[in-house]
Amino acid sequence: MYNVGQAGLTYWSPNVNIYRDPRWGRGQETAGEDPTLSSKYGVAYVKGLQQRDDGKKDMLKVASCCKHYTAYDVDDWKGIQRYNFNAKVTQQDLDDTFNPPFKSCVLDGNVASVMCSYNQVNGKPTCGDYDLLAGVIRGQWKLNGYIVTDCDSLNEMYWAQHYTKTPEETAALSLNAGLDLNCGSWLGKYTQGAVNQGLVNESVIDRAVSNNFATLMRLGFFDGNPKTQLYGNLGPKDVCTEDHQELAREAARQGIVLLKNTAGSLPLSPKSIKSLAVIGPNANLAYTMVGSYEGSPCKYTTPLDGLGASVSTVYQQGCDIACATAQVDNAKKVAAAADAVVLVMGSDQTIERESKDRFNITLPGQQALLVTEVASVSKGPVILVIMSGGGMDVKFAVDNPKVTSILWVGFPGEAGGAALADVIFGYYNPSGRLPMTWYPQSYVDKVDMTNMNMRADPKTGFPGRSYRFYKGPTVFNFGDGLSYTQYKHHLVKAPKFMSIPLEEGHACRSTKCKSIDAVNEQGCNNLGFDIHLKVQNVGKMRGSHTVLLFTSPPSVHNAPQKHLLDFQKIHLTPQSEGVVKFNLDVCKHLSVVDEVGNRKVALGLHVLHIGDLKHSLTLRI
Repeated sequence: MYNVGQAGLTYWSPNVNIYRDPRWGRGQETAGEDPTLSSKYGVAYVKGLQQRDDGKKDMLKVASCCKHYTAYDVDDWKGIQRYNFNAKVTQQDLDDTFNPPFKSCVLDGNVASVMCSYNQVNGKPTCGDYDLLAGVIRGQWKLNGYIVTDCDSLNEMYWAQHYTKTPEETAALSLNAGLDLNCGSWLGKYTQGAVNQGLVNESVIDRAVSNNFATLMRLGFFDGNPKTQLYGNLGPKDVCTEDHQELAREAARQGIVLLKNTAGSLPLSPKSIKSLAVIGPNANLAYTMVGSYEGSPCKYTTPLDGLGASVSTVYQQGCDIACATAQVDNAKKVAAAADAVVLVMGSDQTIERESKDRFNITLPGQQALLVTEVASVSKGPVILVIMSGGGMDVKFAVDNPKVTSILWVGFPGEAGGAALADVIFGYYNPSGRLPMTWYPQSYVDKVDMTNMNMRADPKTGFPGRSYRFYKGPTVFNFGDGLSYTQYKHHLVKAPKFMSIPLEEGHACRSTKCKSIDAVNEQGCNNLGFDIHLKVQNVGKMRGSHTVLLFTSPPSVHNAPQKHLLDFQKIHLTPQSEGVVKFNLDVCKHLSVVDEVGNRKVALGLHVLHIGDLKHSLTLRI
């Protein structure tokens, strides 16, 4: 696209913010609620964009950018807007939840850019906070690249937040804080004035320009004729190839999550289905599938298209996405006559998107009524497909025996309908897992979206957020996801005790300690252990299986009740087995962040959750 003048080479992606609250309109852009998962996703995404095929590590294929730094996840909720929202965040939550993905982007991904966010954090706009930019990104993490604002952040800092007295002060504040590039015209208009008024030194501008031009150099902008460079011959012939279209379909397949499946429901047999009723507002809408920040699809395959390629279908929209009035009778008529029913419900960008957070996390309007009424007259399997960015309270469908299966497909992209059909007809065995908790509506009725705390507070009745800290009722849990086959786990290797050697005279030799320093402790060096898990496919269908490794640390420092350490995917044919191996570092993987942001290793009993097994590991000194 760049070679034919249709794009640049700096991409402001990925979004590695934590999906903290289920109402957030941009949750669909993220990797979910877990910092370990978001970190690994961010690093893989960055490397995929940046790494060149010739192995030149200082050069960039495309420059990536991890955004929006930091604690950014309120867009527009009850009149509270991202442009002037002050996120009040504890140091503990900042260091163990919001910042880890950005840290991984820089340290492990060598990302070319970090974008600061619109909001304030603890009273300071992120794009003007020296500690967050120069102190952490550039100082602690040693970013090799440029720091950029979100678009018109400086405009919002001045006009919406009233943080500075003059436009020139705004420009100076951001540049002095470590900003290199502004998306917008603010620095172009006001930097000269800031220099003239003595608010910023030219050396600071030199730094910013140098970081920006260094990125252009790494992209090859000054290396002569672009046609002679590594990717100079790519063009329209390389877009929408069969391989690329198949990759879109495979990505969609891998992302589909099977959440409920009654015996005898899925997969459907194309040979035995003479008539399939396809109902719902998202059943035949192509554009919904590509979500936000979308590219131009090669072609669309809607759910109706995909299902209709294998069986005879009868279609009823039922209602539009808002579903103010559902056409229940028409939908019931086609459902009653069909051998099976697929209901494709959910949301679209009018319900949840950038600049639009949700109030309710139920299916919009009368969608739930439509599902219930259709299910009541259906004679065969009823498959509820939820196409959405965020989780939905579909407890009514989970509890309804007439709704025999539930699938979440996210916004699955151009080939979403084909991928859905692959799963429904058993051409592909689903292996996706939920990247976030699905809460009941009662949770959002009670919890203020602007409360940034992750940890529960019994004094105020605040229930906490995410599987790491929330103990209340859920509709579905982080990591949920079923398969058409069954897997068994057997622990092959794991230690029961680990000792951390301490120096002579260490305070914890004479005093009972709950935890020790994970960063500066000599005994932490090279203190590793292995976990080996045998996984067997004991079913009748080949499949992929993701093994999630969690730990529940001792209850010190308000530690998470459970958190993800690592995960691996294994592919197994029927009746075959394989071994999944995890290599862990005691002080890296079994440490927690304390109340003031220091990383500590908790002493005592750590419970490791591996697949459906639990293993106790005691750490001692």
